[in-house]
Amino acid sequence: MASAETAAEHERILREIESTDTNCIGPTLRSVYDGQEHGLFMEKLEGRIRNHDREIEKMCNHHFQGFVDSITELLKVRGEAQKLKGQVTETNQKLQSNGKELLTTMDELRQCRLQQRNIATTIDKLAHCLPVLEMYSKLQEQMRSKRYYPALRTLEQLEESCLPQAGSYQFCSIMAENISRLRTHIRDVSMSDLKDFLESIRKHSDKIGETAMKQAQVQIARDNAVTSQQHSASGRRIQKEACLDRTGSNPFTEQDSGILDVENEEADRVSGAQDLVDFSPVYRCLHIYSVLGARDTFENYYRKQRRKQARLVLQPHSNMHETLEGYRRYFNQIVGFFVVEDHILHTTQGLVNRAYVEELWELALSKTIAALRTHSSYCTDPDLILDLKNLIVLFADTLQGYGFPVNQLFDMLLEMRDQYGEILLKKWNQSFRQILDQDNYSPIPVSTPEEYQRITGQFPCQDPELDKMPCPKKLPFSEFVPKVYSQLKEFIYACLKYSEDLHLSSTEIDDMIRKSTNLLLTRTLSHCLQYATKKKNVGLAELVQIIINTTHLEQCCHYLEEFISNITNVPPDTINATKLYGTSTFKDARHAAEEEIYTNLNQKIDQFLQLADYDWTAAQGGGEASDYLSDLIAFLCSTFAVFTHLPGKVAQTACMSACKHLSTSLLQLLLESDVRQVSMGALQQFNVDVKECERFARAGPVPGFQGDTLLLAFIDLRQLLDLFTQWDWSTYLADYGRPTCKYLRVNPNTALALLEKMKDTSRKNNMFAQFRKNERDKQKLIDTVVKQLRNLISSNQA
Repeated sequence: MASAETAAEHERILREIESTDTNCIGPTLRSVYDGQEHGLFMEKLEGRIRNHDREIEKMCNHHFQGFVDSITELLKVRGEAQKLKGQVTETNQKLQSNGKELLTTMDELRQCRLQQRNIATTIDKLAHCLPVLEMYSKLQEQMRSKRYYPALRTLEQLEESCLPQAGSYQFCSIMAENISRLRTHIRDVSMSDLKDFLESIRKHSDKIGETAMKQAQVQIARDNAVTSQQHSASGRRIQKEACLDRTGSNPFTEQDSGILDVENEEADRVSGAQDLVDFSPVYRCLHIYSVLGARDTFENYYRKQRRKQARLVLQPHSNMHETLEGYRRYFNQIVGFFVVEDHILHTTQGLVNRAYVEELWELALSKTIAALRTHSSYCTDPDLILDLKNLIVLFADTLQGYGFPVNQLFDMLLEMRDQYGEILLKKWNQSFRQILDQDNYSPIPVSTPEEYQRITGQFPCQDPELDKMPCPKKLPFSEFVPKVYSQLKEFIYACLKYSEDLHLSSTEIDDMIRKSTNLLLTRTLSHCLQYATKKKNVGLAELVQIIINTTHLEQCCHYLEEFISNITNVPPDTINATKLYGTSTFKDARHAAEEEIYTNLNQKIDQFLQLADYDWTAAQGGGEASDYLSDLIAFLCSTFAVFTHLPGKVAQTACMSACKHLSTSLLQLLLESDVRQVSMGALQQFNVDVKECERFARAGPVPGFQGDTLLLAFIDLRQLLDLFTQWDWSTYLADYGRPTCKYLRVNPNTALALLEKMKDTSRKNNMFAQFRKNERDKQKLIDTVVKQLRNLISSNQA
C-alpha cells in the first residue's frame, strides 16, 4: 500500500516538474529530498527522461527530409543572387556616369535657393527688428524727457510684443537685460518724486488749511446772509443741517470721479484749497507701481508715511496756549492734512479708502481734543477763550464740510463753556471788587435831567416820585448799583457770545446763560458783597448804603429776567426755565449787612463802655449821667438818624439790638469779677446812667415802636437797681416765682453776686463802727438776705 502511494507521489512530482517553470521548481525538488524514497524517485526520473528522448528522436526522424530539401533550394538561390549583384553594380556605374552633370546643376540650384531663403529671412528679421529699435529709441526719448509713465508703457510693449517677435539677437538680449534696470530706475525716480511731494505737502499743509478755512468762512458767511433773508431766526442751524445732509463731497469744489479727468475738470472750477497742490506725482507713482504690479507696496508706503506725518501734525507746540496764532497754525496744519487726504480719497481708486481716512480722523480727533483740553486749561483770558472757541467752530465747520464727523468737537466746546464761565467769574470778581473799593457809598447827586436820564438808562430805576422831583436831586443808591447792573448785563452778553455758532437751541442757550448768571450772583457777587460788609474800615454809613443798594438791585432782578428772555427769544414763563437767584442773593447780602450793622453797633457800644470809670466805693452818687454814657447816647442818636433810609424793621431791629446789648453790657460791667466791692453811692450813680438810657429809649430814636417797647431792653437792669436802691428784699423774697412778682426779671444768682459785693464794702467801711447799733442791724440784715437768697437758689436747683 505504501509503495503505491509513493509511486503516485513520485508521478505527481514528475508531472509538476514537466509543467512548472524552472524558477519555481525548487520547492518541488525539496519535497523529493525531504522524503525517504530518493533513490526510487531518481530511477523514475531517469525512466521519464529516456521516454522523452525516444519521442524527440522520432520527431527528428519525421522532419529530416524537409530540412534537406530546404538546404538544396538555398544553394540554388545563392547563385542567382550573385548574378543579380553583378547586374546592379553595372547599372549603378552607368547611372553615376550619366547623372554627374545633373548633380552639378542641382547643386548650383540648391545654392541659389539657399541664398534666396537667407535674403528673405534677413528681410523678415529686419522687419521685426526695426520696430524694436524704433520702440527703444522712443523709450530713450521718453526717459530723457522724464515721461516715466508713458516710458513704462513703452517698456511693457517692448517686452511683451516687440522683443519676442524680433528674435534672440544680441542687441535684443542687451535690451532685455536693460528692461529690469529701466523699470527699477523708473520706480526709484517716481518714488523720489513721491517723497518730494510728501515733504512738500507737509511743509505747505499750513497754507492749505488756512486757505480751506478761509473758504469755509466765506461760504458760511454767504450761507448765513442768504438764510438770514429767508429765515431770520434760523441762522446757522440751516447751514448745519445742510452739512449733515452732505454725502462726503467737498462743499466748496466738486470732486473728481477719476484721475484722468482731474486736470480738465479743475481747469473749469473755482480755485480751491486742494488746487494749491500738484497731485500729479501721486497719480504718476500710483500708475507706475500699478503697472509694475507693486500697487500694494505703494499703498502701504503712502499710508505709512502719511500716518507719520499725521502724528507730527497732531503734536502741538508747547507754547501753543499763549496766543491765538498758535492755535490757528495747529488747526491749519490739521485741516491741510485732511484736505489732501480727502482729495486723494476722491481722485484715486483705492490708494486710500474711507476706513483708512476715518481711522486717521479718529486719531486726529482724539489727539486734538486732548491737546485742546490740556492747553486751554492754562488760559486765563476770557477773550482768548472766546476767540479760541470761534476758531474751533470754524475748524469744525470746515472739516464737517469735507464729510468728517465733528460732534466730539462741539461736545468739547460745551465742556470748555464751564471753563469759560469760571474765567468770567474770576474776571467779574475783580470788576465787582474794584467797583466796591472805588464806591463812595453815598447817594448819587443828579444836577441835570440829562444826567438823570443817563443813569436811569444804565439802571432801571422805577420811582415815579423821584421822576417828578426837580433837579438837582439825589438818587437813593450809590454808583455801585448802576455799575453792578451794567456788569451783570455785560456778563450775560459774554455768555451769549460763547453760545453762538454751537448749534444750540434757543432754550439751551437761555438755560446756559441763566445758570451762569446764577453762579455769578450766588457765588461771585455774593462773596464780593460779603467782602464789602466785612472790611475792617467799613462804617455804619457804608453798611446802611449797602443795604439800600442791595434793596434796589433786588428790585431790578425781574428786569434781568426780561433782558435774558429778549436776547434769547425764550419767554420767561417757559416750562422748566431756570429762574435767577438774584432776589435771594441780594436778600442774603442785605441780611449780612444788617447783621454787620448790629455787630458794628455793639462794638461801638463796647468801645464807649471801655471808657467807663466808676468809683465803685463812692459814698454818694452824682446827679448827672457819666460822660462816657452821654457820648454813647449822642452817638446812638446820630447813628439812628442815618437809618431813616433803611426799611423800618431794619432800623427797629438795630435799635432794639443796640439797647439790649447796652443793657447786657452794663449788667456785666456791674457784675464783672474785677469789681470786688460796690457801694450804695456807686450803685446810685449807676442808676442815674441807666435812667439816661431809659430816657433815650423812651424818646424813640427810631420810629415804629409801640409804646414803651424799647424800654423792655432795660427791664432786667431796672428791676435789679430798684431792688437794691429801694432795699425791697421782703417783697422780692415773698413774691419770688409768682407771675405778678414786682421783680420778676431779677435772677437770684445775680442779686446774690451784687449783694456779696455790697456786703464786702459795708464791712470794710465800717470795721471801726461795728459797735454802732444801726450798722450792726444793717449787717445782720444783709447776712440774713444773703442766707435767704442762697436757700432760694438751692431750692430752685433741687
